[in-house]
Amino acid sequence: MPSWVEIVVRTVVSIVTLLVLTRIIGKRQISQMTFFEYVAGITLGSIAGFISTDLEGNFLHGFTSMIIWALIPALLGYLALKSKTVNDIVEGNATILIKDGKIMEDNLKKERMSGEELLEQLRLKNAFSVADVEFALLEQSGEVSVLLKRDKQPLTPKDLQMKPAPIKEPQTVILDATIMLEPLATAGLSTKWLHTTLDKMGISLDNVYMGQVDSYGQLHVDLYDDQITPPTPQEFPLVLATLKKCQADLETFALETKNEQAKREYEANAKALKQVVEQVTPLLQQ
Repeated sequence: MPSWVEIVVRTVVSIVTLLVLTRIIGKRQISQMTFFEYVAGITLGSIAGFISTDLEGNFLHGFTSMIIWALIPALLGYLALKSKTVNDIVEGNATILIKDGKIMEDNLKKERMSGEELLEQLRLKNAFSVADVEFALLEQSGEVSVLLKRDKQPLTPKDLQMKPAPIKEPQTVILDATIMLEPLATAGLSTKWLHTTLDKMGISLDNVYMGQVDSYGQLHVDLYDDQITPPTPQEFPLVLATLKKCQADLETFALETKNEQAKREYEANAKALKQVVEQVTPLLQQ
């Protein structure tokens, strides 16, 4: 067999083997890999490259070595799921860097992290002042998790005693000027609705690079022609404005009428409509 043919065969087999073995190891990101998994990955690539071109070396020996280097991390990962002791040995433990707003200097030294590095990691988490941090933890992956003090945390709908509307996955119904039928059906919409909505927006399908339907059934588009700004969906704001106008009209009628029975009915209906407006406002202001 010619040398170049053998190199091609060895390379193809190595690539396929490497692909299968990396799938066995898992799909962790580089930042989430343990040090051992990182070293094992580099070693696997080195072995694959070596046995692809070393015609004098025994291919079977290199192939066996690749399998062993892949199976051991996979086995340790499986055992780490079953045993906390093994997990602590393989994965390591998280380290507290800031507790109750106080920097743990001994833990910083233990992890060989300087004060500047700590500040850098805090800035990456949008915490530019140590005084704003209640708790910080160096995770097993090397990432720093930060918990801000209560008064420094952003407000949530729960803090304001608001019940936000549920959110569903946006569906991409147009891609590269082509209608995507499956996502459109998933959103419970039809091609007729899509064409009608585009006509209302004054946009041609040929000019749409991407169109997405949000969880409230509104179409948002990105156009090929960047000089054109697509209109913002106005259906929900118009509905909310109409409801508020109806409420205001009922209140006005209640003030103007001299009929006591009609006044009471107007006031009751205005109050009921006000409650409806308060309930649907989070839905219509998305």
